[in-house]
Amino acid sequence: MVRVPVAVLNRMPNLTAALFRRPRPGSRPRPGSRPRPLPELELAARPRPWLGALGLTAVVLVGAWLGLLVVGNVRTPVGPMNTTMALRPSLTGGTKINVSPLGALTLDSHVAPVRLDVNVDQLDPLRSQELVDHPDRISGLQDEVVHDVEHGTLDLAVRSGVAVVVGAGALGFAVYRRPRRALTAGGLALALLAASGISAYATWNPESVLEPRFSGLLSSAPSVIGNARGIVSDFDVYQQELARLVTNVTKLYDVTSTLPTYQPDPSTIRVLHVSDIHLNPASWKIIASLVKQYKVNVIVDSGDTMDHGTAAENGFLDPIARLGVPYVWVRGNHDSRTTQRYLERMKNVRVLDDGRARTVGGLRFAGIGDPQFTPDRAVVPGGDAAERLAGDRLDSALRSQRAAGTPVDVAIAHEPVAARETDGEVPLVLCGHLHHEGDEKLPYGTRLRMEGSTGGSGLRAVEGKYPAPIEASVLYFDRDSHRLQAWDAIRLGGLGLTTAEVSRHLADDNRPGATPPSTAPAPSGNGGSARRP
Repeated sequence: MVRVPVAVLNRMPNLTAALFRRPRPGSRPRPGSRPRPLPELELAARPRPWLGALGLTAVVLVGAWLGLLVVGNVRTPVGPMNTTMALRPSLTGGTKINVSPLGALTLDSHVAPVRLDVNVDQLDPLRSQELVDHPDRISGLQDEVVHDVEHGTLDLAVRSGVAVVVGAGALGFAVYRRPRRALTAGGLALALLAASGISAYATWNPESVLEPRFSGLLSSAPSVIGNARGIVSDFDVYQQELARLVTNVTKLYDVTSTLPTYQPDPSTIRVLHVSDIHLNPASWKIIASLVKQYKVNVIVDSGDTMDHGTAAENGFLDPIARLGVPYVWVRGNHDSRTTQRYLERMKNVRVLDDGRARTVGGLRFAGIGDPQFTPDRAVVPGGDAAERLAGDRLDSALRSQRAAGTPVDVAIAHEPVAARETDGEVPLVLCGHLHHEGDEKLPYGTRLRMEGSTGGSGLRAVEGKYPAPIEASVLYFDRDSHRLQAWDAIRLGGLGLTTAEVSRHLADDNRPGATPPSTAPAPSGNGGSARRP
């Protein structure tokens, strides 16, 4: 053991302090003295600027959204209605017009991270009564609506700018406790809103009002935007169509007992296209309702009305005789010859097969039944080769009709593979089979319209994750040229669902500014075909 004198222990603090005492400026270390150790230094934390930028971005977005939600609404009268306009964050943009409690109309008006919401709050009774008492004032309603919308949009832009600045600035101050950071957040929010406005202006689509999507009860009221021919002939600018829309909504509110029925245009032929009913008894009630609501002239069924095509199923077809309009039908791969013979005995049914052509409701139709009968997996299908062969037979029949001076307006086949073989010989071909709606312009000018399942795929409705929807289309034809003008794609919720949506679409050659196609038959060559070199 080493013993340390008490005097040395008493001097230890002074010795320690002397060892770590910093030398005075200008002093030199004594000769032979050891260098004094330096105190340890702690490394400073490295700054992370991306983390701060991410936090500021979150503050700007959340604050701007809260500002729009709380103070970003503008109440403004539009014609005889009181409305509330607001901007809401959105990934796709667009405009949504809520007509409570009837439903909503959605327009693809622009692409921007904000959506314009217009809520129709109520109909002003005094201004509405003035329109009823003085119908001559309706002619000036369009100018009034345009002025009201412009004024409301300007107010909304100013209020939205103030809302995003206040919202982002207040949240920035609450988070950072620094006025400079709060001002930065408010400025960034205003810049984001301005950029969204520029994007909306650059992508503004005034024709979107021609193809709205309806939901709720409005889906059963196609007269809200008028008939297809009136939309095109009266189209001038977006403001006029908006006024037309508001005027029709006003008329809709004026009816208290029932929704207004569709007013048929005398120069328009309306065709209801259904397909793939697959023994769903609910389909007949839906079809009967559409016939009445849209004043349908002709129904076209592109096949698979049955499921196994047995004679025991024939009773399912009896409601067709009570629909009150001609029913044009072609055989699908789930329909048998027995099914076809049963339908041929009904007075209002026109069965088309082997390219046979019939004039029904002012239009000339030609069709062919599916060459394959495959009600279950026990039958080996012939595949696409059999369908193409049937399509060629239909194509040959179409050429013969044209050579005889009786060109066909609409061709019908069940399978899309067969339908595509008619390209260039007919303006429009209808089909089904795939249980989903589709539209395609074929290389030689023929439009192919594929219908979904009007029976919600029948017994197969619950095979997928979600119930299959019930789909049908109302096609509008010009009575003089027999050309397709527009169509309403109708989509109803499947089994257990109560939703409805109607989307209006215009044919490409019927859009504003398009040149109408010639109604004269194309010159034939190579046996009458104008599509193959």
